[in-house]
Amino acid sequence: MEMNDLSEEVLSLKKEVIDIRRDIHAHPELGFQENRTSKFVSDYLSKEGIAFIDHIGKTGVVGLIKGDADGKTLMLRADMDALPINELNDVEYRSQNSGVMHACGHDGHVAMLLVAAKILNKHRSDLKGNVKLVFQPSEEKDPGGAIAMINEGVLENPKVNFAFGLHLGGFFDHGKILSRKGIFTAQADRFIIRIKGKGGHGAYPHNSVDPILIASNIVTALQSIVSREINPVESVVVSVGKISSGDVFNVIPETAEIEGTVRTLDNKNALSVKDSIERISTQIALALKGSAELEYHFGYPPLFNNSDCIDFLVNVAAQVVGADKYEEAPISMGGEDMSYFLEKVPGAFFWLGSKNPVKGIEKPNHSPYFDIDEDVLPIGVEMFVKISLELLKNP
Repeated sequence: MEMNDLSEEVLSLKKEVIDIRRDIHAHPELGFQENRTSKFVSDYLSKEGIAFIDHIGKTGVVGLIKGDADGKTLMLRADMDALPINELNDVEYRSQNSGVMHACGHDGHVAMLLVAAKILNKHRSDLKGNVKLVFQPSEEKDPGGAIAMINEGVLENPKVNFAFGLHLGGFFDHGKILSRKGIFTAQADRFIIRIKGKGGHGAYPHNSVDPILIASNIVTALQSIVSREINPVESVVVSVGKISSGDVFNVIPETAEIEGTVRTLDNKNALSVKDSIERISTQIALALKGSAELEYHFGYPPLFNNSDCIDFLVNVAAQVVGADKYEEAPISMGGEDMSYFLEKVPGAFFWLGSKNPVKGIEKPNHSPYFDIDEDVLPIGVEMFVKISLELLKNP
């Protein structure tokens, strides 16, 4: 899509949306610590004359644009938090907070929704209903900000009828829009296996019960869950991300811990995998004269896109980027807490591709070198605006 295909109003605000994104990028904040970001959002909404409430879900902000006629309420959502990653990009807007980085595009999400809000507020007379602007904290860390905001009534007063959100994707070419009906992202669970052995001198292993040996056997055996216990046509991931044990090279430690994640597309497999992890870890530990216990956290549920809302989204995307730039997205085994909103109300979540190898922008989300092609930001603004105007053009 050429930039001149976008509305003149959106194009006139291209510098503004980029400047906002860069300001937030340079000042990243972790989940539920987005105090500066929340104030930035509140100040912007206040300047534009948009009513808002802050400190929803601790650091969340909710704005409301009321149309000139009664009707349904559309929720647009942007997440605000960054990741505990040290940025390695050499750019003028590089993170000024050591060890914290917007490595997933949430800075762009906030910028796009703010500028879209500015435009929508000027077109209130075209809205037959309301647009609720949800700036959500802590998407990256379970339990995230979505469930906290829901518990504090974000879907009420006025009652939300539809919810839409987008995510910048470093995996997809710039300017493309991707989504799909039904399951879009996976359930994201976390587990910790705590192993107890018997410590001792590394020179006399026969007098010890080695928790590192037990952990090693458990890690290997866990890989049999997907290959031997799950229907091959179903998607499940079991990944170990961390093993902790020991302090010095010549001492067999007393304990070890294994931490990992499970990704599934339905609750049946989530429950089955949990039981399998517990059975494998406890029995292997017992066989090697130790013990193990499992701590399991069920995380974000699968994100489900409403079929009618995707049909609507496809039509809007065709207007904004052209039908040839919309693609059906693959199911992602990543987790996303927009799923909590879409459990409650129909809606859709979609990718906006932000990769551009010509500009050297091709690192995936969560990389310390992640960046976005900022030329796509006006596309996201236009998508938010068009979704709102089209969905609320009739009472």
